[in-house]
Amino acid sequence: MHLTQKTVLVTGSSRGIGKAIAHAFGKAGCRVVLNASRSQIQLEQTQKELEQMGVPCLSVLADVSAYTACQDMFAQIHDTFGSVDILVNNAGISHIGLFTDMAPADWQHILAVNLESVLNCTHLAVPDMVHKKDGVILNISSMWGSVGASCEAVYAASKGGIHAFTKSMAKELGPSGIRVNAIACGVIDTEMNACFTDKERLDLMDDIALMRFGKPEEVADLAVFLAAKTASFLTGQIITLDGGML
Repeated sequence: MHLTQKTVLVTGSSRGIGKAIAHAFGKAGCRVVLNASRSQIQLEQTQKELEQMGVPCLSVLADVSAYTACQDMFAQIHDTFGSVDILVNNAGISHIGLFTDMAPADWQHILAVNLESVLNCTHLAVPDMVHKKDGVILNISSMWGSVGASCEAVYAASKGGIHAFTKSMAKELGPSGIRVNAIACGVIDTEMNACFTDKERLDLMDDIALMRFGKPEEVADLAVFLAAKTASFLTGQIITLDGGML
């Protein structure tokens, strides 16, 4: 599935799902822009891996929850590759605990990283896409944004906001030939889910029809499919990738 000479920005791409997505787009022929907020060593390692594959690559350390940092990042992208053709809003953090045990600063941070980062990067990517009458925006979300999650209320709220934003922007940008979709991930085997005990992992698997966690590469394969012309009539969708979560 080739996306030759397209420029893709993948936020939160130094590890986990974001890294797998960056690799998949690189293999599909894209110029790849990597991003992380703090993990510079991992970011540089991911860039090295992509460049060894012959992928044109730029890495930018930037906190995408801050609009000014996003402005600086997009300026670097313009100087190196020009405009962004495919935006993958993947950056995110999780929090497990009772809502009443959280402080306002806790939920403000989660909403900023998970939801405001999507608004920031979309706001900066869209003008060029509208000018070209072409572009793809893909938001990496969670099934909890659709069904809610006990002890992850603010995380679920941030992902529910992404779902509403995805559907709204698909309607707003469709006349300009820009497609906007989201992947609502189930339990994917990443560092974010390393907090579970062995028993908790087994209990979770009992609720998944396929009896296993998803792989980051499976999210990445779906992301590339959604960005390619094979999905050219698909927009405004929240696609659940959860292995048949019961």
